[in-house]
Amino acid sequence: MPTPESEAFLAKKPTVPPTFDGVDFNDTPRLKAAQDAIIKEQWVKCMMARLVREELGKCYYREGVNHLEKCGKLRERYFEALKESKIRGYLFEQQNYIPGQQDPVGQDLSSAGIKQPEGQIAIIPPEVAKKRGDGRL
Repeated sequence: MPTPESEAFLAKKPTVPPTFDGVDFNDTPRLKAAQDAIIKEQWVKCMMARLVREELGKCYYREGVNHLEKCGKLRERYFEALKESKIRGYLFEQQNYIPGQQDPVGQDLSSAGIKQPEGQIAIIPPEVAKKRGDGRL
């Protein structure tokens, strides 16, 4: 049976998903909430990888020479957790936001030919990225 969550825990729990989808970059509180949610999600993945690594070390120590047979599931789980356990931050996702033809407010940029106002984060439509041809965004 799960334990009830305290009021303090619920107050610190993020209320937004860890993505910039649907976030208006001019709305500072929502932008900061999305940034915090992304960082917290990355830390959770990092700590999960750490817990799996500790359990894997205990298994290796406990099983001795049979660790290849006995700890295989933990080893595979640890390798999967390693892929996403690095803390990357939010700046790359924020500066290279390509939402699949939609900008953060939901306007279609590709057909309207709208340019991002000066001083804001540039959103590069996919067709512009393809025209460059060098693979950079």
